[in-house]
Amino acid sequence: MQQPPNGVPVTELPPMRWLKSRRSNPSGNCVELAELPGGGIAVRNSRHPEGPALIYTVDEIAAFVLGARDGDFDHLIPPSRIRD
Repeated sequence: MQQPPNGVPVTELPPMRWLKSRRSNPSGNCVELAELPGGGIAVRNSRHPEGPALIYTVDEIAAFVLGARDGDFDHLIPPSRIRD
């Protein structure tokens, strides 16, 4: 199955189960991810649930998650916003 293009409206994707971090706040400023049929990962902004989705491979998401675990992006977040 061919992967959809980046920026595709979510309404053009098949129905999927969108997930967000347990650390997300209830105000709707969340990043959500969903597994695509055929193995890709779609990413969207929860404030715009029908808006564009960015499409990544599993390897790309794995590299991002592992980098986040290793602290590669810690400098992007003010210390006052980091909580355990």
